[in-house]
Amino acid sequence: MSILITNVLLDSGIISDVYIQANKITAVGPNLTAVADIVIDGTDKAIIPGFVNGHTHAAMTLFRGFADDIALEQWLTEKIWPQEAKLTEEDVYWGSKLACLEMIKSGTTTFSDMYFHIEATVKAVEEMGMRALISTGSLDFFDPVRIEACKKRTLEDLEASKNYNSRIQLAFGPHAIYTVSGELLQWVSKLAIEQQRLVHLHLAETETEVSDCVAKHGLTPVRYLHKLGVLSPQLVLAHCIWIDEEEIALLAAHQVKVIHNPASNMKLASGYQFKYEELKQAGVQVGLGTDGPCSSNNLDMIEVMKLASLMGKVWRKNPEAVSATSIYKAATQSGYDIFGLNGGAIEVGKLADVCLVDLKTPAFTPNFNFISNLVYAANGNHIDTVICDGNILMQNRHVAGEEEILARTAHLAYQLVAR
Repeated sequence: MSILITNVLLDSGIISDVYIQANKITAVGPNLTAVADIVIDGTDKAIIPGFVNGHTHAAMTLFRGFADDIALEQWLTEKIWPQEAKLTEEDVYWGSKLACLEMIKSGTTTFSDMYFHIEATVKAVEEMGMRALISTGSLDFFDPVRIEACKKRTLEDLEASKNYNSRIQLAFGPHAIYTVSGELLQWVSKLAIEQQRLVHLHLAETETEVSDCVAKHGLTPVRYLHKLGVLSPQLVLAHCIWIDEEEIALLAAHQVKVIHNPASNMKLASGYQFKYEELKQAGVQVGLGTDGPCSSNNLDMIEVMKLASLMGKVWRKNPEAVSATSIYKAATQSGYDIFGLNGGAIEVGKLADVCLVDLKTPAFTPNFNFISNLVYAANGNHIDTVICDGNILMQNRHVAGEEEILARTAHLAYQLVAR
């Protein structure tokens, strides 16, 4: 299929046409004469790369608003884990469908997920047309029996991934250093390097995590991973709020990637002094994520950009820090780079993962600086059209089947909590 988008504003501020063939952008320029199966009038719209949500737990849409305004450790142990123990594959399928719907409607084309019953998440992503990196959340709680069970499940996931749609990648998902043994972390790291897969891990999210790690291992979290020998280019770390200059250097030296999740970090009061500028200056690739939709509490990457930028400015007392342009690139191009995908820019040869932004709104009036307006004034509701892998997933803000998804997931969520 081919798509021609005419008279659309590029993020550079230039009006242009964009031509898509199959799943790639094949031409960008004014007055293109290409013949297309579908022509979209881009007048009063801007075109941007799809956003990459670098860290979430999609099916947790089912718990949105269920357990708010409590500390992370209590939130997990008293509220979330007991409910997750009741999850069925059907729950995860519909919860993931709802998450995909929400992400599409706010301009996300790719996301990285860590959860349970990943077969259900894979099915949801395939049906919704998105791109995803999916991992089973492995927790062994330092139990030798569970360690072996996690290894077995990881190998089963690896075998099953041979049948995934080309838009979906498998990653390995050890949950965190306080729920996963050093033995499993080392085993997963070795397997990831052998198989050229990414490892998705929470790290240094709270001050308590750091103090507990020092008490148990005599080292802070990044130094502990370094001692285990698991820092590598395959490793993608979520959070990393509580790290110091030496740890940043270790992450850079081993080409580790980091995903910043400002909404959940603030909501759970995990911390706010994320060292975005220091990580970037050291050469660490930094992406953005929402975290799960019951700790964020939405999946709107435009909101994440604003929070990340404002948070980075306020704790530094520097309005020039974490600029709109820099954070926009973190949410788009950096995300694609982190996950090894040729996208994140409106350029010839890039993946046709793009969004059209409605400019006929107060947020873009006047429009002196499009990127500034997008980051500081807009929200996900300004996304009009979403194309992923060359296929239209949303047009005029409508996604096929959205009414059924909303009805089914609301019913399932109430049933789940009542079980």
